[in-house]
This record gives sequence, structure tokens and C-alpha cells, in this order.
Amino acid sequence: MQYVIVGAGPSGVTAAETLRTADPDATVVLVDGEKDPPYGRMAIPYFLIGKVPEEGVYLRKAENHFENLGIKYIQARATGVSLDNNTLTLDSGETVAFDKMLVATGSHPIKPPIEGLDRPNIHHCWTLEDARNIAAIAGEGVDVVLMGAGFIGCIIMEALALSGANLSVVEAEDRMVPRMMDQNAGNMIKDWCIAKGVNVLTSARVTSVDEADGKLAVNVDNGDVIKADLVVVATGVRPNADFLEGSGVEMEAGIKVDNHLKSSLDNIYAAGDVAQGPDFSTGEWSVHAVQPTGVEHGRVAALNMAGKQVDYRGSLNMNVLDTLGLISCSFGLWQGAEGGESAVKLDTRNFRYTLLNFDGDQLVGALLIGRTDGIGVIRGLIQTRVNLASWKERLMADPNLLVEAYIDCTRG
Repeated sequence: MQYVIVGAGPSGVTAAETLRTADPDATVVLVDGEKDPPYGRMAIPYFLIGKVPEEGVYLRKAENHFENLGIKYIQARATGVSLDNNTLTLDSGETVAFDKMLVATGSHPIKPPIEGLDRPNIHHCWTLEDARNIAAIAGEGVDVVLMGAGFIGCIIMEALALSGANLSVVEAEDRMVPRMMDQNAGNMIKDWCIAKGVNVLTSARVTSVDEADGKLAVNVDNGDVIKADLVVVATGVRPNADFLEGSGVEMEAGIKVDNHLKSSLDNIYAAGDVAQGPDFSTGEWSVHAVQPTGVEHGRVAALNMAGKQVDYRGSLNMNVLDTLGLISCSFGLWQGAEGGESAVKLDTRNFRYTLLNFDGDQLVGALLIGRTDGIGVIRGLIQTRVNLASWKERLMADPNLLVEAYIDCTRG
């Protein structure tokens, strides 16, 4: 049996290592489309602010790690696949045969159709090479504009702000982190950032980027012109799946997979950001582009490729974000369940917010701002579907009693 894993991020590396253990006699090939050794994107902000050296973002630190495990490691980008003879074509001209293939190619950043984004000193912050380019410019007193204040944008924002840059953030939606925060939470994060010296514009769009007086001139649709030495673009991503065009693999927001992480074709699986997998909360299919989901995808996909028949129960939409010292979290159906009830505790002065969303007597979603004590509790209550009927009335009056409710309702 020859397994080929395309993509060497957390999903692909986990899958390769799992396959080596689950099927010791098989051939395992790991194809990495990047020039650098496998690394974790979530560690890039720490590299940007000098908390870790470049090697600190690598997923595996030992020299010859894959070779020592008997995993063939190839640095080349996948350009096509033939299902007539089960081969993967690489940009090096090489073809690799496979019996089963896992696609773990992640995503790539979207470049919006804005005039002037091809100018020098305008970068995404997605790859390690992007981070090198940004780190070479950003620093104390440097004028920086960040386009986008989503989850990834806010992680980058913190690194840029901590570098000492004069930072302006332009977000098209009406609040920060709009895909994981409601109006209360998103505006609370905005107010926190402004208090920390970051200029944040919401409901604003960059219309073009010019040059003036030796700097970039970022034009905003509210009439502002922001001068910058550096522009960082964080306006969304798309799955890396073009090489599968014409293969017959079913795709929507990503490669659609079942609860074994198998695609519409029996010998092709998908994991991580490129996979549109089962959603624990909705029972439908979603892309949850966070590292814990990617790692679990890789593990479960590999076991199923090796014939172990392991069911994936679905990923929980969960994000935890540290924005210049303010912790924010979203879980599950944070927007609420149809016909459900919500409990709210809002303290804007002290930057604290608790929102619990119920479907009947079960907790199905939540938002937290300014507190970390309930993160594990909320995740446990949602994933185990604990019946909270005996505490529901008290939680509706004060959602901050959640830890007490958890202890009481899960006591053996």
C-alpha cells in the first residue's frame, strides 16, 4: 500500500505520522508545497515579534525527522491528479503513484480586486516567507495599515501592535472578528484596541493604494487617506484545491468529506482547512480552519485510510483569541439556535461579556470576553450535551454561574 499526503501543515504531518504507526509496512509519502520545512501558521505572529526564532515555528524540530520515521518527504507543489492510473503530478515534473491519497493542502490568502495592491511593501501574512518580508519592515514607529480584522487579521494585528508600529486597521464589516463575535463582543474588542493605541475603522473599505511623499497612501471609502510604510492584507482565504480540477472530487466551500474524512471518491480523503467536514453543532458540513480541528482531521483520516474504521463526530466551531491582552472566545452556535433562548451578562466598562445560547435545556453556543475560567467548561457542556434543566433558570438570570452548574450537573 502506498499512501500519499499532499500538504505538510499540522493535518498532513499528523496524518503521515499516524499512518506510519497504523500501517508499519506501507509506503508513506509526504508532499510539501512550501520551500520551508513544515511549520505552524499559528506560530508566525510569535516569530514576527521575536518571541521565537524562525526554527521555533517548525512543527518538528529533530533533524531528519521524517526520514527517521521512514516517511518519504518531497518538497514540490501538486499540479494535477490522474485517477486513471492514480498518480499525482508535481511542479518538479515528477509523478507519484498512490493507492490512497490525503489532501491536506490548506488555503491561500485572497487578494481583493483593489487598485494598487501590487505595489512594493504590500504583503499577506500567511506563509513564513510573508512573515520574513513583514518583519523586515515592521517595528517601532513604522506606519502600518492592516486590511481585515477577522480571526487571522486580529492575530496578526497583535503582533504588529506589539512591534511598536503605528497601526491602523480597516475592516469592511460593522465590527471586529465578525465571523466569531456578535455586535456586543466585536465592538468591545474594537474599544479595547483603540484604548491600546490602535486606530480601528469598521464599516470601512480600502478603495485603492497610491504612493505619495515616499509612502503608501491607503484610500478609504470614508474619505480618509492613511499613510503607510507597510500594508498587510488579511481579507480571507480560499482552499488550495485547484490541482483536483476535473478529478470528480465534490467541492463546495472545500472538499466535502464524510465522517471518515473520505471525499466523494473512495481513495481520496481530505483534512484541515481544505476539508468541508461534519459540523458537530449543525449536523451539516463546514470548514473550521483552526489547528485543533486540522490535527484531529489528520489523525482520523489516516486511521480510516489504514482501514481502522474510526468515526469522526464532527468539529466544534471554537475560537480563542488574545487581542492585546483581552481574551475572547466563541463556541458552537454562538449566534443562537432557532427557537432557542439566550442568557446575557454584559459589563462594557470592565470589558467582560458572557453570552450563553440554549436549545431546550442544552447549551449549544456561547461567547466570552475578558474571562478564561469557563473555556473548558463550555466546551465540555456543548460536546457532551449535558442536560442543564436543574440550572437553566439560574443561568438565564446569571450566566456567570456556569462553572457551578457544570460541577453540579456532571457530578457522578
